[in-house]
Formats: sequence, C-alpha cells, structure tokens
Amino acid sequence: MIKIAIKAAVKAGERIKEIYDKFDNQEDTDYTPSTIVSYKSDNSPLTLADKEANKIIEKYLEPLGLPILSEEGKITPYSERKNWDRFWLIDPLDGTREFVKRNGNFTVNIALMEKNKPVLGIIYVPVSGVLYVGELQKGAYKQALNLKKTITEDAIETTEKKTIKVSQRTNEEGIIAFKSRSHSGAKDNNYLDKFNVKEIRKKGSSLKFCLVAEGVADLYYRNGTTMEWDTAAGEAILKAAGGIILNANTDTDLKYNKENLENPPFCAMNALVFQTFKSI
Repeated sequence: MIKIAIKAAVKAGERIKEIYDKFDNQEDTDYTPSTIVSYKSDNSPLTLADKEANKIIEKYLEPLGLPILSEEGKITPYSERKNWDRFWLIDPLDGTREFVKRNGNFTVNIALMEKNKPVLGIIYVPVSGVLYVGELQKGAYKQALNLKKTITEDAIETTEKKTIKVSQRTNEEGIIAFKSRSHSGAKDNNYLDKFNVKEIRKKGSSLKFCLVAEGVADLYYRNGTTMEWDTAAGEAILKAAGGIILNANTDTDLKYNKENLENPPFCAMNALVFQTFKSI
C-alpha cells in the first residue's frame, strides 16, 4: 500500500513538472496562463496541474479500496465520512499560488488517516525530485530522485533513503523559524515573539513541515487559512521525525475529518523547543 501511494505521488509530480516546465511558453498555446490557470469562488487559483495530478493519484489509490478525500475531488458529506475508519487525505498540488508564481515551492501531499489521525505522510517536490516519507512509530526519511530519467518503481526502491530527524536546537540557544511565503502577517510575528527566534525564513507549501522534520529549521507557525489536506501528510512526517504540532489556540492536537475541514492556526516544532514552549 505504501509503495503504491509513493508511486502515485511521484507520478503526479512528474505530470505537474511537465505542465510547470511548459507553463507560460509563448510558443505553446496549450500552456499559457489563460489555459492553465482558473480561479475558484474564493479567488484561489486552480490549475491544470491540480486537476491532472488528482486524476493520477486517484487512479493509483482507488484500487486499494479506501475512501479518498481530496482538495480537487468531490467532498464526501460529513454524514458519510464521519464513519470512516481509514481513508486517504490528499492535496494533489499544495502551493498552487507558488506554482503560478513559478518559484518551485509546491508539493504533492498524500496522507493515510486512521481513526482521524495521520499515520503515514508522503510529500513529493516535483521541481527538485525530493521525496519525504514518514510513518508513525517507524520513522521518516528523504530521497533525492533523479529527474534526468523516468522515475520507475525500481528507481524509487533503490535510491538511497536518508533518515531524517528534527533538530536538537533549543529555544535558549536561538531557533530558526519558518513563516508562509504567501500567507503571513502581524499575527505571525506576535506569536513568534514567544520564542527566541534568531532567524526567520519564508517558504511555500508543505515544504516547511519537511524542513522542520529534517532539522533545517525548528519551528513553523501558521495563522492564515489552511485545510486538513494541507497539513495531514506534513504532520505525519514531522511526528515520525520526532516533532510536535499543536493547535495554536488551544495547545492541543489538530483534529481531522471535521465537519468543517478548515484548520485552526497551528505551530509545528522540534521536541526540545516544545519542552520550553510548555513552560511559557
């Protein structure tokens, strides 16, 4: 099951990159902004890449027999999905705004949910070919896949897996914090003032979870609107790597498969920063 989900993420990522590389090519009228990008009712962008990636992921996951909840699929009514014991929660293209801005900060997110908790997370970065996988109780790793060749199942199996863990930096010595590239403001700064932040970086999409999980940064706070499919895969990877994520309003775990799929503000951090946070 895990191997199939990983392949789904990588194959969706290959299609995303194919569209991304052709996007805004003035000589190809099939890949201009007007043909690639449309806008939803909330004015958020939706691209051909989102739609194509969703089709690919569903093609791989549907035969596994579990329900699928996807940003770009039909949202199953709460009256039905509240009874789901296991399901896939996916964002075929997380960071669509970053895709449109052409900065490469977008990902494919797939999470396996059990009893409304993310237990497996897969995040693939189409532009770099980096794959992150985290499974609770088993750990997390990253792979750098070779984009110069077609990525086969064998290539995924044989490419070196590098174990990742959150950093050992403490709040006292000064930490590195991430904010959203496209969605940050004064409330972010107010929250980060609780910590001894020596450096603030900006990044798009669920990459921020991955970079905290591998110890590049120590904390990621997000106040703006996110949905459950934006965080589930990242949460699984972060926790598998030894990190913590909390509802920033209540200091409790994030809840999933709610009637309203919107997340509250949240904070992801390494375990040592969390120990300080508990005493603040």
